[in-house]
Amino acid sequence: MSGSVTLGIYEKALRSPAEPDDWDAFMSQVAADGFTFMDLSIDESDKRMARLDWTAAQASAFRQAADRQGVQVGGICLSCHRKVGPGSADPAVRRRAYEIFRKAIDLAHEAGIPLIQVAGYYAYYEDPDPDQRARYVEVLARAAEYAAQAGVMLGIENVDGNDITSITKGLSICDQVGSSWLSMYPDIGNLYEQELDAVAELRAGAGRMLAIHVKDVLPGQPRRITMGEGCADFPTAFAELARQSWSGRIMLEMWNDDSAQADQIVTNARKKVETWLRGADMEVLDPRG
Repeated sequence: MSGSVTLGIYEKALRSPAEPDDWDAFMSQVAADGFTFMDLSIDESDKRMARLDWTAAQASAFRQAADRQGVQVGGICLSCHRKVGPGSADPAVRRRAYEIFRKAIDLAHEAGIPLIQVAGYYAYYEDPDPDQRARYVEVLARAAEYAAQAGVMLGIENVDGNDITSITKGLSICDQVGSSWLSMYPDIGNLYEQELDAVAELRAGAGRMLAIHVKDVLPGQPRRITMGEGCADFPTAFAELARQSWSGRIMLEMWNDDSAQADQIVTNARKKVETWLRGADMEVLDPRG
């Protein structure tokens, strides 16, 4: 076998529990659907951004529920920085973006979550300007320093749009920041959505990819494409990972909007991904050990 992986699922792919804090009910879905881990979402919604203010007791309760259900927590997807851009022209927004980083890092530390995925958007809702990237890097460098003190890794996600759209662009920022606590958390689907050479991009990321997102896409359509029905060439991408003997966590990023069929949808997607991985001679580790 050329590398081994564990498979996880995005929080938004599964049904929300009837009670907001019933994490046991949520984690039981992760385990029942055959996944080893889940990634927690902190997106632009008030409901999920409120998690940044969880008490230590709330963070502990979240982690204890995962432990009881035999589920790992792989990371936090910190996509709320689309709303509060680290590269904003407004100093007050940048201060808020940095505060979000600090709160997310504190939450990860308290809940025992090893990794935060950093969205590669400079200032998503603002008109582009030449200094956005530099401002983004400045805020991210401060966040990386704080993350180092907490022992939490930061991984940049290559995104849709026009900012950090590739692994190579993300690596350039990692090199500029120069922190051992900042690397890449690539999204293979976004490479194909941008119509890039995914193999070349993954090759550039060798040794610097902390974990990986997979989702299917179409050009200009980065979300809600059924796995296996888009343009992402996962067998070829996984063959490159196998060539690198890459091992780690691969998370299926899906949005099932609390569908009653969510369990079946994610199970079908997992089975497809497992088939492609095994076809590339990569080992998929059994969540039951």
